[in-house]
Formats: sequence, C-alpha cells, structure tokens
Amino acid sequence: MRIFDPLQGAFSERLQCSIARNQSLLFIGLDPNPEMLPAHLGARASTTSLIDRLWDWMQSVILETADLVCAYKPTLGFYEALGAAGIELLQRVIAAIPADIPILLDAKHSDLNTSTVFAQTVFEQWQVDAITLSPYVGQDHVAPFLVYPGRAAFVLCCTSNPAASRLQAYPSVDAPLYLQVVQEAQTWGTPEQLGLEVGTTRPEVLASVRSIAPERLILARSIWQEGTDLAQLLAAGLDANGAGLLIPVPQDWLSRDGLGELVRSLQQTINQLRTEVVHDASTCDIWMPNVCTLNQHPHLDLILQLYDIDCILFGEFVQASGAIFPYYIDLRKIISNPQLFHQVLSAYADLLKPLTFDRIAGIPYGSLPTATGLSLHLNCPMIFPRKEVKAHGTRRVIEGNFQAGETVVVVDDILISGNSAMEGAAKLESAGLKVQDIVVFLDHEQGVKDRLRQNGYQAHSVLSISEVTETLYQAGRIDEAQLQAFAEHEARAR
Repeated sequence: MRIFDPLQGAFSERLQCSIARNQSLLFIGLDPNPEMLPAHLGARASTTSLIDRLWDWMQSVILETADLVCAYKPTLGFYEALGAAGIELLQRVIAAIPADIPILLDAKHSDLNTSTVFAQTVFEQWQVDAITLSPYVGQDHVAPFLVYPGRAAFVLCCTSNPAASRLQAYPSVDAPLYLQVVQEAQTWGTPEQLGLEVGTTRPEVLASVRSIAPERLILARSIWQEGTDLAQLLAAGLDANGAGLLIPVPQDWLSRDGLGELVRSLQQTINQLRTEVVHDASTCDIWMPNVCTLNQHPHLDLILQLYDIDCILFGEFVQASGAIFPYYIDLRKIISNPQLFHQVLSAYADLLKPLTFDRIAGIPYGSLPTATGLSLHLNCPMIFPRKEVKAHGTRRVIEGNFQAGETVVVVDDILISGNSAMEGAAKLESAGLKVQDIVVFLDHEQGVKDRLRQNGYQAHSVLSISEVTETLYQAGRIDEAQLQAFAEHEARAR
C-alpha cells in the first residue's frame, strides 16, 4: 500500500524533486479506457478478464515511463465506470506508482455535501497527493481538501470543449467567466496548495491565466491537436522561472508500441524549448521601502508593502453595514505575493509561539490560507469550523482531525466586531475543544479586544489600524487630510 509520508515534503516540494530528478514537466493520465486498449491486450479477451487486461496495461505504462515523467494523473471517472472492480483497480494502480512520483487524482469533484468524506477517502485511504475540483460551488467546497498538510488541489478554470465556450467566455471575450474563476481562486489557498487546471490549445488563454496568477502551478490539458505550437504554449504558460506548468503526454500514445521512446523524445523537445522561451530568471522585481523615519515601527516594511499593493486603501468606503469608513482593508492579495506572505506568517508566528495550543483553527474562509501556512510553518495540525453548519445536532461542524479536550488557537485575519471569531470559537467548543486565544493580523480597535476578554478569550494582533495609519502618515504614504479623516472617524466610533 502506498503511504503518504509528510517527512518527504509537501506536494509542491515532492513535485519539484520529481521534475528535477527526471528532468521532465510531463505527466501521464493513467486512464483505463477499454476503447483504447492496446491491440495485443485486446486479443486476450477470450482468456483474460477486462479488469486484468486493463491492469496489465496500466502497469506496463508505469514501468515504461516512471523515469520520464514528473507525475501520474488517474481519471476517476474511468475507474468508476468499471464498477466496484474499477475502484479496486484504481487502488492497485495507485499502489504501483513509485512513492517518489506524485499522484494527481482527476476527479473534478463538485458536490459540497460529500466534500468532507471524499477528501478523507482520497487523501487518507487512497493516499493521493493532489486532486482536481470544480470551482462553481465556491470556496466552501474546496476548503475541506485544503486542511490536509502537504496535499494540493487544482481548480478547473476552463476546458477545450467547443460547446463550453458559451459558458466559459460569458459575458464577453474581454472579461470571460474562466478568468473570474482564476481571480477568485487566488484567494482560496496558497500557491503551494492550490493550482489551476486549464484545458486549451490556444496560447492566449494560457497567457491570460498566467498574467492573473503568475505564481500558480498550471495543469495543462487537451493541448494536443494538429498544428499545435508547443513553443508558443510553453512561452504563454511557463512562469518567470521557466516552470509552473505541467504538460500532458498525448493520451493516444498509451496504446502505441514504444511508449517510452515517444515520451523520451517529447521530454527532450520540451526541455530544449524551455531553454529558448524561459524568461530571464536572473532579474526580478525587488520592493524597496523608499523611506526613512525615526523611531521606526518594527513592522514598517510590512505596513508599507500592504499599502503599496493596495491591501490598505484610504478614501470613502461603504461597509456591508452601510457605515462609511475612511479606509478599506483587503488582505486577500497577500497570498499571491510569496515574499509578503512569508513576512505575514512570520509576524503571526511570533505571536503564536508563546501560546499553548494543540491545533490551529482558521476562521472560514478568508483566513484559511493563513492558517494553513501557519500549520506548515509551525508543524502544527490545522482544523476549521464550517461556516454553513450550525453548532448543534449531530451534523459535522469541524473539518479536520481532532480529539475532544484539546486546546485550539483561533486564527483570523481582521478583528472588526469579533463576531466571526467568537462564532467560530463557539463551534469549536461545541465539539469539546478548548479555546483560550484568538490571534489576528489587524485589529480595528474600538474596544473589540475588551469585548472578547469579557467573553473569555484573549485576543492578540500583529497590527492595529491606528499603528498602520500613523506609520503610513510618518512615511508620507498618506497626507494630513487622510490622517484627520481617520482620527475623526475613530472619535465618532468611541
């Protein structure tokens, strides 16, 4: 049985090792399609069962290509179509794949009601490394798959099926739905745990996805047709380091003789093209604070970067409650900036290290990427209370593994009223867990920490909105009028 060993590293690390070891960006779809069964196996129909012939086929594909690809991708639907024997076949195929080659289960899972139990099955029982998911139920469908440390999910953005363009290109060519999926998925998980699946033969589609998600891993699909310009596809899909793109081996090759030589030739071609189209990795954008202040805030660089990438805006902004604030905070862009995200995690970690807890709980759904990052950073297991389930009855309210009586630290992004953090804590407590501390990145102040303390929780924050505003003023990022507007707003709120 294949056993996932977290000591071998997260999916992203294991994939990079596999790419480097085999010098390959190629993956193979291990799809037991009876219609594509090689002729020599089809000839054994009268003496051998279909399942046995499909097993011999998949096993031979693995043996011929294990040193030429970086990953294998079984498509769940082909195995399900074979009934119970097909699921048994899938487990045999998974077990036959060398432990150092990642497995991406192509499931396109799309059902919210079964997401929790299915995540447990594929990651704990089947021991796969990553899975493909449909995005249309939203982040709450994807979240149960992201609580497993070291695993990953690929969100389907678009397919090459011509009829799909009626939906994927809606409402316009300039603002298609599939790019909105890319934009939204950017906030669902870290680059290490969430990638994008893109089926297309058009370089401009890959280029559009890459422009929105420069740091994401792209699982390319359906790229092969007569006249495919592989060089253009690579130029469009590779990231700035000449990586970040997984390329499929043509599926019809699996039925041909000499599969290994065909794959080796494609591997060499791709590697040659990579050297020609790769971006110059010797230069990169470096953020500089461009400011010098006396009595510098310990998180000066962090505050300035948040402002410079528009995570913090000043002006007049209408809140969901209808109130008008002189500032707006949107921290979702942080996870698309690896250097900044690392700084944020380090700042959180400094607050967490003195605290006592057994697990980290992220508040859905905005803080889940941060909680996951902290889980990996601190080597501490993560759970989260489901947003859409009430804290009563027998329905599952907590995602992830835990034991009643354990102490959990709650991680959230922004402390405004404290309601979301306390609601999450209440759900955790209803499952027999203990919550003492709530750790956030930004405190809007106005007495919220006192309110939490009155309810039995100790709140900790990396920054307060007053610190942020004063630092930005001292650094010349905001002017006196903006500072005054903030001060007047705070005075009215007291």
